[in-house]
Amino acid sequence: MSPPTPPQALAGFVRRFLDLTGGYWSGDLRWTARLLTLALVALTILQVTVPILINLWSEELFDALEQRSMDRFVLMIGAVGFIILFHIATMVLHLRVRRRLQLSWRQWLTNSLLCDWLTRGRHHQIAYLAGDHHDNPDGRIAEDIRITTEYAIDLGHSLSYCLLLLISFTNILWMLSGALELTIAGTLIVIPGYLLYIALIYAAAGTTIALVVGQPLVRAVNRRQGYEADFRFGLAHVRENAQAIALLHGESDERRRLTELFGGVTTGWHRQTLALYNMMVFGATYTVLSAAFPILVAAPSYITGVITLGVLMQTAQAFQQMVAALSWPIDNLARAAEWKASVERVLSLHAALRRLDRVISGEEGERIEIVRTDAQQSLFFNNVTIAESDGRVVIEPFSIEIARGDRVLIVGDPGAAIRLFRAVARVWPWGRGEIRLPAHTRIFVMPERPYLPRGCLRAILSYPACPDTVSDHLATQALERVGLAHLLPRLDMNEPWSHTLVAGEQQRLGFARLLVRRPDWIFVDHATASLDPEGEEEMLRLVDSEFPHATLLTIGSHIGLEAHHRRKLTLERSNGSVRLTEQRREPPPGPPDGGA
Repeated sequence: MSPPTPPQALAGFVRRFLDLTGGYWSGDLRWTARLLTLALVALTILQVTVPILINLWSEELFDALEQRSMDRFVLMIGAVGFIILFHIATMVLHLRVRRRLQLSWRQWLTNSLLCDWLTRGRHHQIAYLAGDHHDNPDGRIAEDIRITTEYAIDLGHSLSYCLLLLISFTNILWMLSGALELTIAGTLIVIPGYLLYIALIYAAAGTTIALVVGQPLVRAVNRRQGYEADFRFGLAHVRENAQAIALLHGESDERRRLTELFGGVTTGWHRQTLALYNMMVFGATYTVLSAAFPILVAAPSYITGVITLGVLMQTAQAFQQMVAALSWPIDNLARAAEWKASVERVLSLHAALRRLDRVISGEEGERIEIVRTDAQQSLFFNNVTIAESDGRVVIEPFSIEIARGDRVLIVGDPGAAIRLFRAVARVWPWGRGEIRLPAHTRIFVMPERPYLPRGCLRAILSYPACPDTVSDHLATQALERVGLAHLLPRLDMNEPWSHTLVAGEQQRLGFARLLVRRPDWIFVDHATASLDPEGEEEMLRLVDSEFPHATLLTIGSHIGLEAHHRRKLTLERSNGSVRLTEQRREPPPGPPDGGA
């Protein structure tokens, strides 16, 4: 299939951009969006009247100077004062409306993408989606959406302003130009409005040259934005893993890695600088020539007495304004390139989320189907195959039933076990088969490193519910049961808990959250790996005593875990895939000691 032509590519880009952002003007905020847009258009029209008034004022001023008329000169001083006040009022109102529209649009688009990204595990699943460029979603949502909305309105305003300016001064320049009479081979040729044609040819030539010279700049901007995003992501990764890096004394390796990433930033900077050289040389020439060229063209008419000095200056200004309007591509090429690069990054994330929806809905290949039913109280895997996002089989087809109240230990391949947990939690759709869950079942997954959101300890215990749902009595009871009573005085303090607490304390806090949530099904993923044997046994006895009727599935390889489980699933890797087998053990004669 042949690649799309530039017009087709542009049409496709515009269509995708409108599909992403157009809902702002047709959704719940449509009246706010439409009123702000109409106000912005009206104020833009008022802005265009200012250069028109200045053009008319210029004619009167220079005619007054040519005639040495003090009365008309004083009148022109008063007139320019009125134009200044009108211009200030228009600019201030325009700024207020424009910035409000930019912020409102950005809020809408940010909320829209956040809802798509932070829904049913999409933020986790998208990292495994094969074949798409959707790295750094945080940077795309924070920075690229800002550029997408702000620059779009800025560029749209400047483009509409230039179009209105072009229409206005085309008529003015046509009237001021008169007719140019040329005799060629004895034939008289009359060209009405000749300055208009000269302005069009001049601007067209300048724009064409600028577009040719500016193509390397567009490519350089795209590459540099990619380098900058990689560097920001690297810095964020170091910040999120600061404790582990400090404990391993890995600062030198991280410095090396970040230096390499910044080397890409430097490369992108130098390429953009080289591309800017050519644009700067052309821009400097074009700017100076645009100021002198119209006066040189119109001066013969003034010298011969056909026009007055005021008309000469008015003609020169009209020529400049028209050329400036036609030079919009030149003036905004770099900004438009940066905007397009950011839009493409946002569109790529949006497309990946849409594709992820199709994968989960089964439109793109097979998927694991999750069914909740009132007809059973067991967790049932019916001919389930767990696969990678690219289709490679991880766990071969298996069928198994886990009854309510079962205690199941899962050993063997840890990667396969984690994907099995994720499939049950409905965040791993890749594979096939059917997983049946009891309806209205409360599932609680305990990872090796519990998630500690920013905020106070009460908020961590209640997560993802509101902190107000955890009373002082409940929080005290939970923390005391898991051996974290020393944290009670800091219950409502905001601290960086993921860095303040050691790994063992974080895992104990995960068990405290378990006591608060009171689930029916508990999935434990190495959640006691950082505890000493005594601490691990203490937490397991706590689960046995507090949740005697809950179903427990545990991933782990500690021998001490087997005493607390009646079934054992083994994940054995063979020939690139994993096979699940089961081993049952006799239940203990009674509850573990110390369960009271």
